[in-house]
Amino acid sequence: MPLVLLECDKVIPEREKHVYLKVEGEDTRDYLPVANAPTIPGSLSERGCSFCGAKLVIGGVLKDTIQMIHGPIGCAYNTWHTKRYPSDGDNFQLKYVMSSDMKEGHVVFGGDKRLYEAMNDAFNEFPHIKRMIVYTTCPTALIGDDIKSTVKRVTQERADVDIFTVECPGFAGVSQSKGHHVLNIGWVNDKVGQVEPEITSEYTINVIGDYNIQGDTFMLQQYWDKLGIQVIAHFTGNAKYDDCRAMHRAKLNVVNCARSAGYIANELMKRYGIPRLDVDTWGFNYMAEAIRKICTFFGIEERGEALIAEEYAKWEGKLNWYKERLAGKKMAVWTGGPRLWHWTKAVEDDLGINVVAMSSKFGHQEDFEKIIARGRAGTFYIDDANELEFYEVLARTKPDVIFTGPRVGDLVKKLHIPYINGHGYHNGPYMGFEGFVNLARDFYNATRNPLLGLAAKDIRAPRRSAVLEAAE
Repeated sequence: MPLVLLECDKVIPEREKHVYLKVEGEDTRDYLPVANAPTIPGSLSERGCSFCGAKLVIGGVLKDTIQMIHGPIGCAYNTWHTKRYPSDGDNFQLKYVMSSDMKEGHVVFGGDKRLYEAMNDAFNEFPHIKRMIVYTTCPTALIGDDIKSTVKRVTQERADVDIFTVECPGFAGVSQSKGHHVLNIGWVNDKVGQVEPEITSEYTINVIGDYNIQGDTFMLQQYWDKLGIQVIAHFTGNAKYDDCRAMHRAKLNVVNCARSAGYIANELMKRYGIPRLDVDTWGFNYMAEAIRKICTFFGIEERGEALIAEEYAKWEGKLNWYKERLAGKKMAVWTGGPRLWHWTKAVEDDLGINVVAMSSKFGHQEDFEKIIARGRAGTFYIDDANELEFYEVLARTKPDVIFTGPRVGDLVKKLHIPYINGHGYHNGPYMGFEGFVNLARDFYNATRNPLLGLAAKDIRAPRRSAVLEAAE
């Protein structure tokens, strides 16, 4: 019973191993869905590639760094301007992306010269930017271009620049999760320990796995400032390249997105002895718990309690207003990986919403352990869901709102079901106390939008009758 073969999957019976329906009293050790496995042929995956996981999720967020994609222009275009991660500078990371623009001739004869020219062109075009990340893509990895050799040549000629290489083409792993891992380990191997930060507080942390989606980092930074905690580096929301080279000097690693950046936290623990503390920052209860954990580590519990009391006094009344109006609503979550277990209990406990279906694009089995442990019986938990499964599960669960990204969101709109952008947000930030009120507001507005009712009506037949009657 717990592993379910959906009606649409009868031609791909292997999909049964990836679809779990939670029932009371079951031991999830026996029934975890298969995860982090290659997509089954014939199933239309919603996953991103490994290169995308490195560039779009992590590296591309750095605010003072040239993003050089060695490959066809499409690899650059499709990972540019799709996430909303602002910075407190001129938003260089949102405005620009660079590509070596590989053509067929370069694939045949090699693209190293093309990359060399593109790197120099980029540094010449932006002389104030002295940092760069160079990524391989599928074509350049297949033909064996040696990007490290080219990078070495450029750095020898330009003494004031620093360049990081990410050799993770799209085909390197089963999903974008591979790209997270490669960039994390590469960064700690090649860059951490090269810069010494100025220490201004006895309480120092790295914030790992927060990418400043619509200002999440700005929101959380207010809390660290009030607590007197210095952030050595954000990995990588609103971050500078060199800040992330100084991560070895923090006393604590605070990990938010464990799937995309837990790897570097583990390496920093092994190599530098920096403890790792995992937190959730969506939802009132989770955010308060995170502040308490961090303050307990540093022995400043009184500051933490004062901050929590201050934030509750500001925002709890507004949250409760939305909770009264959202209680009992049903929601499906169709996102990447850990956000499923970050959001599930938060929306259920703090907003009274019931999560009826969840799908992960790149989660591992440990993610599903957390998701299922926090989720309710009667909920679907699906790894690497395809489009037909999506339609069938929606028909069975009938959610009031979908939390997903723009790709699935386009399908949702055709069904006249409201969706909230779980990747780039609608009107964020969503982290922290104020951020969760923003999320509640967007839920409320989405489920009460009168346009949904109008969009579902076919006005053609009545309109035609009226015209005919007038003509007669």
